[in-house]
Amino acid sequence: MYTTINEEGILNNYATEPQMYQSQYPSQYEQRQYALQGAFATLLVTTLVLVAFAVS
Repeated sequence: MYTTINEEGILNNYATEPQMYQSQYPSQYEQRQYALQGAFATLLVTTLVLVAFAVS
C-alpha cells in the first residue's frame, strides 16, 4: 500500500492499482451465449411484467 504524510501529519493511504490490459473481442461462441442470455432475460422480464399486470 502506498502511503503519504502531509504537512499536518495526516496519513493518506492509496490502494495499489491493478495492471491494465486490453480487452479482447468475444468469440462467436461467446457472442451466441450473450445473445441467448439477453433473450432469456427479456423473456423473464416480460413474463414478470405481464404477471404483475394480471395480478393487479
